[in-house]
Amino acid sequence: MDKYGLIGYPLGHSFSISYFNEKFENEHINAEYINFEMPSIDDFLEVLAMNPELKGLNVTIPYKEKVMQFLDQVSPEARAIGAVNVIKVETKGGKTQLLGFNSDVIGFTESIKPMLMPYHKKALVLGTGGASKAIAYSLKQLGVEPVFVSRYQRPGTIQYETITPEVVKEYNVIVNCTPCGMFPHSDQCPNLPYEAMDNHTILYDLIYNPDQTLFMRKGAKYGAKVKNGLEMLLLQAFASWEFWNGTRK
Repeated sequence: MDKYGLIGYPLGHSFSISYFNEKFENEHINAEYINFEMPSIDDFLEVLAMNPELKGLNVTIPYKEKVMQFLDQVSPEARAIGAVNVIKVETKGGKTQLLGFNSDVIGFTESIKPMLMPYHKKALVLGTGGASKAIAYSLKQLGVEPVFVSRYQRPGTIQYETITPEVVKEYNVIVNCTPCGMFPHSDQCPNLPYEAMDNHTILYDLIYNPDQTLFMRKGAKYGAKVKNGLEMLLLQAFASWEFWNGTRK
């Protein structure tokens, strides 16, 4: 039986395991999808060694960047982003090759594109991890200039306390790439001047549990258009399957 799986830590919030195992059952595919909760990236090679039937992996927080050191090839897009979230495991002539891709860009681009209007020129990307890098890459491809927002002083970022109502008017696309507001911490949200938002504002949250985060609710109160990360996840899952089966390069 072929194996697929997810590496990350922690994995209590994983969408992929139920999605793929349901797909395998419905489509009579002789495979299973497993969560490989890894407290350290050093456990990666052991996961591979203990599961020789592995054909593909998804990668989530906090390993999208760290896993790249183990890969034999990385797609140009994933290399440009600096993060991988899909790994294809190929075995040829007894030799295993690990190929890295990024489906965050595919999922996010296809999901947000219908929401964008000509007046959406600049975006605030909340967070600085692997997902935020893919989101920034995608926004640039869509003609929207991204700026990273961090709680800490970091090169190339602005801090939450410097985001004024004027900044929100100018950067009217805001994408939450942090876990802030994710279940069970549903009463939390990024610290922003929500009262400056209106029907020109897009709030996109990569979180999908709860399906409407406090970030989304507070923006919607002032007329912002809001969307969670569920459609992006579905599009990413389609793309992962295509990468693993060679129908997408």
